[in-house]
Amino acid sequence: MQVSEMVHHMAQKAKEAARGLGTLSRGVKDQIILRAAELLRERQRDILTANERDVKVAKAQAYAPAFIDRLMLSDKVFDSMTKGLQEVAALPDPVGAVTGMWVRPNGLKVGRQRIPLGVIGFIYESRPNVTLDAAALCLKSGNAVILKGGKEALHSNLALAQVVQDALAEAGAPAAAVQVIPSVAREATLELLKQDELVDLIIPRGGEGLIRFVAEHSRIPVLKHYKGVCHIFVDESADLDMAEEVCYNAKVQRPGVCNAMETMLVHEAVTPKFLPRMLGRFRQARVELRGCSRTREIDPQVIPAQEADWGAEFLDLILAVKVVPDLDAALDHIAQYSSNHTEAIITGDYDRSQRFLKEVDSSVVLVNASTRFNDGGELGLGAEIGINTSKLHAFGPMGLEELTTTKFIVYGDGQIRT
Repeated sequence: MQVSEMVHHMAQKAKEAARGLGTLSRGVKDQIILRAAELLRERQRDILTANERDVKVAKAQAYAPAFIDRLMLSDKVFDSMTKGLQEVAALPDPVGAVTGMWVRPNGLKVGRQRIPLGVIGFIYESRPNVTLDAAALCLKSGNAVILKGGKEALHSNLALAQVVQDALAEAGAPAAAVQVIPSVAREATLELLKQDELVDLIIPRGGEGLIRFVAEHSRIPVLKHYKGVCHIFVDESADLDMAEEVCYNAKVQRPGVCNAMETMLVHEAVTPKFLPRMLGRFRQARVELRGCSRTREIDPQVIPAQEADWGAEFLDLILAVKVVPDLDAALDHIAQYSSNHTEAIITGDYDRSQRFLKEVDSSVVLVNASTRFNDGGELGLGAEIGINTSKLHAFGPMGLEELTTTKFIVYGDGQIRT
């Protein structure tokens, strides 16, 4: 079968599966997810064998150590995957919830009810554990999913998806509700992006190059974020001890993720007290510092920042630093260079905090807290399938509720329109 025929056939099967999946009770869905967690443990050795095959090829092709680390399934990762499935099963089921009901003058009762989106195409890179995250979230929200992982994790992804497919089959639910495209060809991705009559939504998760490729070629709506250029503004009224801890955490705790701070803006009034100790602490953590001229007046060791640094997602121990005269300048800088992902203000002034919350146009805006909290689990959503910065139809971390939409339901007793 040609790749185009194979992908089209998979999309048809997913569409059929979605119809039945959307009517499953929470109990049945939870039973499937918990059974998948059991099968994951029972088949750990076989899954590790498949993963070792992928890792061996990646090492032979000289992939970076960090890439290999993301690809490798360890006992710790298995514990995390098992826990993740159990947590999704414990989450409330959004499907069927009525979000409001009102009565019209003619007696019609009108409401909105949550329903699945339908069929989701999920395109992602390297991390095979994401296969189970996406499968469980889509299943719990009543959606069928077609998974297109990177070529480097193909055998791992197929083995993990089989766990969910078998759990579905045992429960009498359609196994085609979770499918992995078994081709490594880019043609398979392009073909999936053409299935606009069968697939309702595409969610890409990976680097900026992958996401731009998907957005440029898809006939299907795409939820995306290209990059996370996240800012923290240290205001003149900030508790400087708090500011130091928050900024350090946002940059150093895990620098290679999309919600790490990439630019630190500092009010000029606190630079004499704050910057020397903050920059010194960053330097001890081996953070490369790139700053504006006023930053370099305080610390000449700082590398002169280039224009490209202000809009850069470094995903590394690199930080851009800029001294600004006031909140207006900080807001202007964020408006120009932000990727609408995550921004924070450290301040003791209530009015400034409220203005920052109101004017910053990002998916998560924080007061006196690290940007690292832009995460579904940290915000109380449970697991997430990704973070969307394109606003439609969700903005920010996408949990179960964001994988549904609403339809109108209407109760009458014989009304006709005149």
